[in-house]
Amino acid sequence: MKKFAFGLVALATLGLTSCSSDDDGGNTVVVDSVTAPDTYVFARDAESTVSFGGQTTRIQMAQEIVTGLVNTANTELVLDNMFTHVEDANDFSDADLNASDKSVRSKVAASTDYFAANTTDANAIKSTMDGYIQSQVNDVFPNWATTATSGVAGQIQQAGGGSIRYVNAKGLEYNQAFAKSLIGALMVDQILNNYLSTAVLDAGDNVANNDADILDGTNSYTTMEHKWDEAYGYLYGNEDNPAVPVYEADKFLSEYVAKVDGDSDFSGIAMDIYNAFKLGRAAIVAKNYDVRDAQAEIIKAKISEVIAVRGIYYLQQGKAKLGTDMASAFHALSEAYGFINSLQFTRKPGTTEPYLTKTEVEALTSQLMTGNGFWDVTPATLDAISDTISAEFDFTTAQAGS
Repeated sequence: MKKFAFGLVALATLGLTSCSSDDDGGNTVVVDSVTAPDTYVFARDAESTVSFGGQTTRIQMAQEIVTGLVNTANTELVLDNMFTHVEDANDFSDADLNASDKSVRSKVAASTDYFAANTTDANAIKSTMDGYIQSQVNDVFPNWATTATSGVAGQIQQAGGGSIRYVNAKGLEYNQAFAKSLIGALMVDQILNNYLSTAVLDAGDNVANNDADILDGTNSYTTMEHKWDEAYGYLYGNEDNPAVPVYEADKFLSEYVAKVDGDSDFSGIAMDIYNAFKLGRAAIVAKNYDVRDAQAEIIKAKISEVIAVRGIYYLQQGKAKLGTDMASAFHALSEAYGFINSLQFTRKPGTTEPYLTKTEVEALTSQLMTGNGFWDVTPATLDAISDTISAEFDFTTAQAGS
């Protein structure tokens, strides 16, 4: 998989007049158009104004949880504690993660736009994630050495002596369902429906304070700047140099933006997202909220597209392996299952709606799990689900599935 080093990339420009990349003591000229800096670097009085430590922490916690889901030494309580971590609990291998007051579960299905007034769905989604942990420990771990068959959990090896996959009685890998669902329920939901929401960016006195360069307490940034950066952190926060991302810095959204960009049908999507983040942040510095909001809409559309493309891709990869390499088919379909779950957190630009609702998503995953699940699923069903998803977007099943 290719990686992307943006370095000194072409400027993302709106209009003909530029402003400085930050205010350097309040000297920013507010203009009708905004130019992004070459990289995601913003400073005030020579001090960086970019901060998203909490996002980096949660990405790293999530990675260790997913790894823990395939370690049979872990009990349900151990994994639950990792997911619901409290400050100074000894849940992780990294002392900094243990010392943190952050947790992954607290931010699952927790966006302002989708879940502040919908705690019923938020709690149900959290419970679904809890259920993947519970079922992995109670249903799959006890059958770790059992050969999986239709209706029986256990292990199944990919063709040619490939990887061993550990599945439930219907062929689903709970660790993949958890990981790919988390991309939507945590990263996508927080980026699109929380930190890039005008309800969050413009909350309280944020606009007035940003206009007046009033900083957030003793920090170097305004609250609005920080909210935008926190959105950025859920995609780029685990990079060695987040200002110049190379992607695949984690196994979540970072990896799959890169994978979609590597498909010739979607080449350039990674740069589109990166440029929109830079230009939107520069617009906040310039107090140009129309430009900011336009960039947020681009990010919403492009990240939503990433989720849909990968869902269809894995459905089609699974279809191609059915009957010849069931372990590979089940692995791909388990990834598809998680990406389909993640579609309920996408965002149609200009609306407050996902491309597919929770109810619609559950109808699709139910089709995958009918009867004996992946053991019984047909190519026709996988094509129908793929077409249902692609019909909501501006690409075809054939483009996404290749």
